[in-house]
Amino acid sequence: MTSDSPMPSPPFPSPDNGVLRVVVGNAIASVRNGEASVEEAILHAAVLGWYEGHIQGEDACPGCDFRGGLPKQGNRT
Repeated sequence: MTSDSPMPSPPFPSPDNGVLRVVVGNAIASVRNGEASVEEAILHAAVLGWYEGHIQGEDACPGCDFRGGLPKQGNRT
């Protein structure tokens, strides 16, 4: 699924992130094989997806606490 609308602010990983695809695939598999309920799989995937977005943001902007240009502890107003 693709969209022309802008992505939300980090810590969301980009839609083409390979790790995000693995996280979603594992969530689907865990529901299908009975290892997790739908709710558990969604929660697990959301946490791992958030974390992957955080890592992706740090890689894009070392020293920033999000993918923008402001330094950590900077004024975001």
